[in-house]
Amino acid sequence: MTFQDQIKQGIPAELPAAKAYPVAANRAPKRKDILTKAEKQLAVRNALRYFPKAWHAELAIEFAKELNDFGRIYMYRFKPDYEIKARAISDYPAKCQQAAAIMLMIDNNLDPAVAQHPEELITYGGNGAVFQNWAQYRLTMKYLSEMAEDQTLHMYSGHPMGLFPSSVEAPRVVVTNGMMIPNYSKPDDWERFNALGVTQYGQMTAGSFMYIGPQGIVHGTTITVMNAFRKVLQKGDTPNGKIFLTAGLGGMSGAQPKAGNIARCITVCAEVNPKAATKRHQQGWVDELIDNMPALINRVKQAQANAEVVSIAYIGNVVDVWEAFDAEDIFVHLGSDQTSLHNPWSGGYYPVGISYDEANRLIREKPDLFKTKVQETLKRHAAIVNKHTAKGTYFFDYGNAFLLEASRAGGDVMAQNGIDFKYPSYVQDILGPMCFDYGFGPFRWVCASGKPEDLDKTDAIAAEVLQNIMREAPEEIQQQMQDNISWIKDAKQNKLVVGSQARILYADAEGRAKIAQAFNEAIARGEIGPVVLGRDHHDVSGTDSPFRETSNIYDGSRFTADMAVHNVIGDSFRGATWVSIHNGGGVGWGEVMNGGFGMLLDGSSEASRRLQSMLFFDVNNGIARRSWARNNEADFAIKREMARTPKLQVTLANRVDDDIIEQLF
Repeated sequence: MTFQDQIKQGIPAELPAAKAYPVAANRAPKRKDILTKAEKQLAVRNALRYFPKAWHAELAIEFAKELNDFGRIYMYRFKPDYEIKARAISDYPAKCQQAAAIMLMIDNNLDPAVAQHPEELITYGGNGAVFQNWAQYRLTMKYLSEMAEDQTLHMYSGHPMGLFPSSVEAPRVVVTNGMMIPNYSKPDDWERFNALGVTQYGQMTAGSFMYIGPQGIVHGTTITVMNAFRKVLQKGDTPNGKIFLTAGLGGMSGAQPKAGNIARCITVCAEVNPKAATKRHQQGWVDELIDNMPALINRVKQAQANAEVVSIAYIGNVVDVWEAFDAEDIFVHLGSDQTSLHNPWSGGYYPVGISYDEANRLIREKPDLFKTKVQETLKRHAAIVNKHTAKGTYFFDYGNAFLLEASRAGGDVMAQNGIDFKYPSYVQDILGPMCFDYGFGPFRWVCASGKPEDLDKTDAIAAEVLQNIMREAPEEIQQQMQDNISWIKDAKQNKLVVGSQARILYADAEGRAKIAQAFNEAIARGEIGPVVLGRDHHDVSGTDSPFRETSNIYDGSRFTADMAVHNVIGDSFRGATWVSIHNGGGVGWGEVMNGGFGMLLDGSSEASRRLQSMLFFDVNNGIARRSWARNNEADFAIKREMARTPKLQVTLANRVDDDIIEQLF
């Protein structure tokens, strides 16, 4: 069968043979054995409903074994035989181009060059899933191949519920992931209900088909590291030869060494999984691999002495690195952590002093002991970070729930008031006041033709648009504009593409709309092929996350999720091609709500109308909320936008003098 025939077939007509698991594959962690016997039987019963009754006896045994061996039923037998990667949009069998664009983005999320655990349909973060199983993938692609322009595919945590009549104006796909009743949204609830096959953890961009490989987080990390150095260095000093010490080389965290190189510092990034570290080295995302501490110490001292720009992956635990650098009196200018601490008990963070393989065995066989070891390590991790910060290291939480989980473990990370953390979130100190409050956030696009020359043309278009805007931009946003102009001009030489021909930069509502409009006009002229627009949920409006994206909201509303929900609803009737909303994301199940979108530009006047309406709301929804929280930068931005857009009317916050409040109660 051809590639297109396999897509259109969906579930095969005949039972495919069982597959041997690839020996060299980067396997997802074995999940916790949490189900009762009756629940395991229910999980198998749930899985079998995708298939004809004649196959049940054989598949039941196989699925039960998968559940026992992996803690999940992935239905590996049903993985398609064709190579999964982002093809040209014209290669996909589809009745409408919007559906083909979504198929392209799904395949990009599952491309082995992009995905962390592709055999288990996990894109990044150890558990960021596109689908729960391969039957869901097959059915979804079949539905998309049949979709008309007046139908919408509704997806419940990876499960394609079906095609429903809608309208041309409606989104083609509506995605939800992990939408749990609040009292059933704790980590063990995810383990249980995901094992049952009734929900999944979509992370942020994995479950909404908008992941573009580590390039997205490279840009955000670059902006963060550059501005962190600006905070700590004397005017005129450079990051050359200065150390940025962190951890994690997985799907998202793997971007850190590349970002450090662009920011021009020494990056030392620890990773306990040798396969993950080796993969990043082979991809060129980290310069050097070192697997023993004496060699690391010598190499870092040499890099400091020579004021080098270099990224080093240390295969081992980051706590050992912090402690060794303290003992050797190696000064760390910047410190952070990007391990998957949103998922601390299932492989997101590993205890010190235990091998990687042994730790994985404990996850499955002795989860309570594993949890104890992790919490002991978190306390030790916090203690050694405190020793470094006492010497002048600037440490920030990179939104991965490090401070949250360290506090829960009893680590010394709380401020004197017992409420706040002693270290800031990078959003509180950097991205919030410098970017999000002004409306700047991660705008991304994918050239659906798959042609590198199309990406080159879009880079040039975006750079020209930003340069034109910057000429009239107020002083408050000149730095953001210049950083992103420099980024887009250097993007090609920094070799950021993994998988699809994609790009990202930070822009505000004006920048996003003008760039998108310029793309659409270029498509209409036949200069480039169709373009898919999107963004990271890590943005101005898309995410309510009290320990990350909305950590600089101080009016008491940071634990509410109205903004993310309004974002998705508002985008859906303003022209998005697909919308998504997730429980979970980068800081943990039950800790955050994420909303996202995708939009296809096809050169039409209709696409032009949609992009103007949707991109405007997608950004200004969040600025309005941040302004209402009395954030000065957001207040400036929303007033500027209201002056630019007469039909925008936002409720503004009146300030109250402190002396009026302080005498109360």
